[in-house]
Amino acid sequence: MGPWAFFAGLLLSVMGMGKWQETGSPFWLAGSLTLFVVVLISGLASLGGGKKG
Repeated sequence: MGPWAFFAGLLLSVMGMGKWQETGSPFWLAGSLTLFVVVLISGLASLGGGKKG
């Protein structure tokens, strides 16, 4: 995962949290938290994995 994708995922998570606060819908909360966890795991995996060679 590149740095642009990481920050884009974080931005989408924050925007989803804002939408959840506006609407109060649990679907926005669940989607935002899920996206945040996926982005965090992907970022940590790409950070730790690196290139092998």
